[in-house]
Amino acid sequence: MIVFAHLLNDRSGSPRVLKSVIDATLATGKPLLLYIGNDGDGVLSNCGLRTKKYWYWRTGNKLGTLFTYFVSQLVLFSKLLIDRDIDRNSVIYVNTLLPFGAAIYGKVTGKRVIYHIHEISVSPVPIKWFLTGICKLTSDLNIYVSDAHVKALPIAQVPSKRIYNALDVAFISCANTSVYRHRQNSVFNVLMITSLRGYKGVAEFVGLAAMLKSRDDIHFDLVLNDDEESINQYFIKTSKPDNLHTHDRQVDITPYYANASLVVNLSRPDLVVETFGLTILEAMAFGIPVIVPPIGGPAELVTDAQQGFSIDCRESEKLAEKVCQLADNEALCMRLSAAARVRAAQFSSEIFAQSIRDTLDLKIT
Repeated sequence: MIVFAHLLNDRSGSPRVLKSVIDATLATGKPLLLYIGNDGDGVLSNCGLRTKKYWYWRTGNKLGTLFTYFVSQLVLFSKLLIDRDIDRNSVIYVNTLLPFGAAIYGKVTGKRVIYHIHEISVSPVPIKWFLTGICKLTSDLNIYVSDAHVKALPIAQVPSKRIYNALDVAFISCANTSVYRHRQNSVFNVLMITSLRGYKGVAEFVGLAAMLKSRDDIHFDLVLNDDEESINQYFIKTSKPDNLHTHDRQVDITPYYANASLVVNLSRPDLVVETFGLTILEAMAFGIPVIVPPIGGPAELVTDAQQGFSIDCRESEKLAEKVCQLADNEALCMRLSAAARVRAAQFSSEIFAQSIRDTLDLKIT
C-alpha cells in the first residue's frame, strides 16, 4: 500500500503534481490511500482513490494558522497511528515538507518514507529548520523537481532523486489543439498566473502594466490563486491600472492560456528561487512565449532567446522593453512559440509516470 499525505487541497502546483503521481500509481493496481487536510477543495477532491481527511483550519492571521497547522499534524499522526487499513509494508509518501505528522508516523512504525519536496522558501526560518530537520530524521528518499532545487535545499544524509514535473494528459490534449495567435482581436495579451505573495512578483506585474498603460494594444491579465476578497484588499493599497484585469481562483485556467500572447513569471530572485515553474511549462505546451527568472527551475525549462527570455523582474525597464518588442514582432513570437512546444513535449506525462513507478518499484498490472 502507498499512503499519500498532503496538507492543503487547492489548485496550486504541489497538489497538481501529487495528482499526477496518483494517476501514475493507479495504473499499477497497488492499494492506495490519501490523507488530506479538510480545509480546501481543489484538484485532489476527485482523484480516483480512497481519501481520508484530517482536521486543518487556516485562520485569518499568521499566528493562528501556525497554531492550527501544528495541531493538524498531531491529528494526522494520531489518525494514521490508529488506522487499521494501513499494512506494515506500506510506503508513506509525504507531499511537500508540511505534512510532517505522516513522516514521523512512518519513522516510528518502521515504514519507508518518501518526501516529494516542492518548496524552498518556508517562513519563518525556524519552521524551515524544523521541517527540514524532521525530513532528515525520517526520510528514506527525497524527490526534488529540478536540479536547481536539489542544490538549493540539500538535506544531508538523505538520498535524493530529481524528477521533473509534467502535465497531465487532459491538459496536454487541450494544449495541443490550441492554436497560438500573436494577438487576439488586435490585442497583445500578457498573462501571469500566481499567488498573492510579495515574492511572487505581483507588485512588479502591476508596475509593468502601469509602465505600458499608454499602449492601448497591450493588455494584462493577472490570475491569482486567491479569493476575490483577498484580491480586493490588496488593491485597496495598490493602484490598479486600467489595462490590468484581475481574476480570482479558477477551476479551469486553460481559457486564459488560449487567449494569451505572452506568459510571464516575475518571481523575485532576491526573495525566492522557483523550484520548477509549472505555469511556465503549461504556457509552453500551449505554444506561448514566456519571460522567466534567470535562476532556479525556470532556467532549466527555458533557454534565453529560444522559448522566451530570462529577465530579472527588478529590471523593470528591460522587462517593459522586451514586452513591447514581442508585441511588435509577430515573427519573433511565432519562432518562440514553435520552440516552446518542442521544449514542453520533453516533459511528457509518460516519462514522469515511469519515473514515479520506478522510484516506488511498481509495475503496471
